[in-house]
Amino acid sequence: IYAELDAIQHKLEEHYHDMQDLEFTVQEGKLWLLQTRNGKRTGQAMVKIAMDLLRDKQISEEEALLRVEPAKLDELLHPVFDKKALKSAKVLTKGLPASPGAATGQIVFFADDAANWHEQGKKVIMVRIETSPEDLAGMSVAQGILTARGGMTSHAAVVARGMGKCCITGAGGLIVDYKARTVTIDDKVLREGDFISINGSTGEIYEGQVETIAAEMDADFRQLMELASKHSKLAVRTNADTPRDAAAARAFGAVGIGLCRTEHMFFEDNKIKAMREMILATDTEGRRKALAKLLPIQTEDFKGIFRAMEGLPVTVRLLDPPLHEFVPQTETGQIELAKAMGVEPKVVHDRVEQLHELNPMLGHRGCRLGNTYPEITEMQTRAILGACLELKKEGVETHPEIMVPLVGVVEEFDQQARVIRETAEALFEEQGDRIDFLVGTMIEVPRAALTADEIAKHADFFSFGTNDLTQMTFGYSRDDVNTFLPIYLDKKIIKVDPFQQLDQTGVGQLVQMGADKGRSAKPTIKLGICGEHGGDPSSVAFCHRVGLNYVSCSPFRVPIARLAAARAAVEDKK
Repeated sequence: IYAELDAIQHKLEEHYHDMQDLEFTVQEGKLWLLQTRNGKRTGQAMVKIAMDLLRDKQISEEEALLRVEPAKLDELLHPVFDKKALKSAKVLTKGLPASPGAATGQIVFFADDAANWHEQGKKVIMVRIETSPEDLAGMSVAQGILTARGGMTSHAAVVARGMGKCCITGAGGLIVDYKARTVTIDDKVLREGDFISINGSTGEIYEGQVETIAAEMDADFRQLMELASKHSKLAVRTNADTPRDAAAARAFGAVGIGLCRTEHMFFEDNKIKAMREMILATDTEGRRKALAKLLPIQTEDFKGIFRAMEGLPVTVRLLDPPLHEFVPQTETGQIELAKAMGVEPKVVHDRVEQLHELNPMLGHRGCRLGNTYPEITEMQTRAILGACLELKKEGVETHPEIMVPLVGVVEEFDQQARVIRETAEALFEEQGDRIDFLVGTMIEVPRAALTADEIAKHADFFSFGTNDLTQMTFGYSRDDVNTFLPIYLDKKIIKVDPFQQLDQTGVGQLVQMGADKGRSAKPTIKLGICGEHGGDPSSVAFCHRVGLNYVSCSPFRVPIARLAAARAAVEDKK
């Protein structure tokens, strides 16, 4: 009977060209087959089965690619919870699954504590109401990040995905008390040092320690990625701000950087001091003096990133966030800054008040900063191209692309491009050497998509920043959307979170329009996407159909995007 069952399962597997889930019984010495169907499988099993069937010549390369769901690759790229341990785990509450993976550790509330505990060999989960760039040091050493506020493209979510760290945002059931160092979930009070576990793939938060299983990538995974490269038309770059992130993405097969955010480079001690000096300066001369201190530091940062991406294109976005993010908002922090700067606390307080905006995401940021203070753009241009010239002497090939953020009017871009190109020429003359570079812009303001043909006449490339484009098109604040979006999804007002999956009907129409208008004015213009949608499979398929040159996503989503791009190309041939 065993031999008979074995023969039948072989026959059925060959017939269906897939692994089968059989139901059978044996009655009075006779085998009865009750049912067969394609078997359910984990992400790792999905890859192995597809590659096994391909090697057995049961399916084609194209079919093998279609057999693996891109989103399931997360199981191979991030730690997951042990299923046996989960059975006895108690769910405390749920938030938004902002960055996949599983993590367990002790609660800490502040970045300095996270760093100190990490040095002591402790594993920590950083719990915040919401994160800011000042929390980067703590986030980088934490096992996972949990915030009470924020959406799928909040600071915590974007940074965690870039680092490949587990993260849950928008957990509205959390009441965080920094002073008492407690977090209350319903009637449960957890204190600093208590253990919690978080599942960034589902948004579930568990009490205590839940055992995790490490990610594992094997030969089957590597073969799948080779197939993806063979069949893709759409290139996959990465969003990376550090040499470590760039190297990780390159190991996953990224063919360049589509978004390097310069603001994250300013938050280490020696940099933030000079940055704050620049912000507190009352005139151009004072700002230039502070920026001169930043220039060599930022040049070294860029050298590390360009070296990690040797021979591949790197798109560097000029300073984008509003300046208030770089100064302390609390009275204590302002007093400490005044002491460090050698000025009266009132000077710092008054400057922070001047920087306050009712809606900073629509305020003095992006190219508006560069056009108001062109000396910032000059410094960053010198740092980017100066780094490339230094690497050229070392024999390192670089391909810099300088990106102007938040353009809505062509004159905004023209003025910034003029500053960049004039600064570059002055630098080349000083150095007695030159390097090729591109100047382009992010299409993230709806007006930019509507007037893309005008902008394309002057720009070398477009990169669609779909995080802000989605925010401005819907009129949804991406940091506050969790207050109503779950209800909208539950009531089917909208079908999916537009910050996770590109809204192809509305926002996608602007992307299509921007691409078409851009190419009508300049057929050779390079087009890409660098919003978080660059790692979402359905959004990648849309980008393929629109005819973009590349998508860019966080390092740990690069394999997902590569597979999605290959599947889109295969399905296009059908």
